[in-house]
Amino acid sequence: MFKGIVIEKDAEGYRASVSELDEGRLPAGDVTIRVEYSTLNYKDGLAITGKGPVVRSFPMVPGIDFAGVVEQSEHPEFKSGDRVVLNGWGVGETHWGGLAQRARVKGDWLIPLPQRFSSKEAMAIGTAGYTAMLCVMSLERHGLKPGQGPVLVTGANGGVGSFAVALLAGLGHHVVASTGRSQESDYLRRLGAAEVIDRKELGEPGKPLQKERWRAAVDAVGSHTLANVCAQIRYGGAVAACGMAQGLDLPASVAPFILRGVSLLGVDSVMRPKADRLAAWDRLAQDLGGPILEDIADEISLGQAIHAAGRLMRGEVRGRLIVNPNA
Repeated sequence: MFKGIVIEKDAEGYRASVSELDEGRLPAGDVTIRVEYSTLNYKDGLAITGKGPVVRSFPMVPGIDFAGVVEQSEHPEFKSGDRVVLNGWGVGETHWGGLAQRARVKGDWLIPLPQRFSSKEAMAIGTAGYTAMLCVMSLERHGLKPGQGPVLVTGANGGVGSFAVALLAGLGHHVVASTGRSQESDYLRRLGAAEVIDRKELGEPGKPLQKERWRAAVDAVGSHTLANVCAQIRYGGAVAACGMAQGLDLPASVAPFILRGVSLLGVDSVMRPKADRLAAWDRLAQDLGGPILEDIADEISLGQAIHAAGRLMRGEVRGRLIVNPNA
């Protein structure tokens, strides 16, 4: 038996609870993992609270991330005792996820845990940090280098935003953080932000082409915010878009893309090929300062995760929440 959060939907409604589960209920897969740490992402918040159609089958154990130790393996790349990490692949949506003490998945979804990180540190990073790194690498492939001008990060207090600020600042960029929580300015400056602006500057409908302000941007917000960011990117710049906290819509014009040569770079982390995952985690191990993880992440227990999901959806969580399923 093991503990896990279980989401159910039936005649009694939609609900999430911490339950005792038999290992025989674990889904099909060729690797069984003892989960040491998981984490609470925005998508997990949607799943647990039911505020978004994230879960595709029931019952479901949520948790799009986990790190832990292989207990059993029929996969040629992994053996008992190996330390592994998983991000995405529909886990926590269509396949039981990491907010539990055990998980069983396809070995092709796993990557070895970088030696530099413990399981706890890997989940302090999680999909948020991994996605932020993919965004940075995408902008670098487009030609972004330090000293070319300010780089904007929207949704900067969130998980992706926090890591994007820290990574870009660590690489030598002048980072401008956009947030709706001005009381967190000191936190963002500790991460490396040179300037902090109010998200109201970007969150309302704006002109299709505006004053050129940013060399590049990482956007985790979408909707009017992303439209305004694109309208303010300098000639030849780019936006790495990876989130939709404000909305799925994009009320924008083609003007920035045609008249200024702006590029909109979509960044997916869920189905990313293994080579890209390994490259991103290798860069995280190189570029991410250790003490930053303590400032970004707070640890909670499995029993606290359901309540914390509500706080996450209300925008009350700064940075990252690590979940210890064994606490």
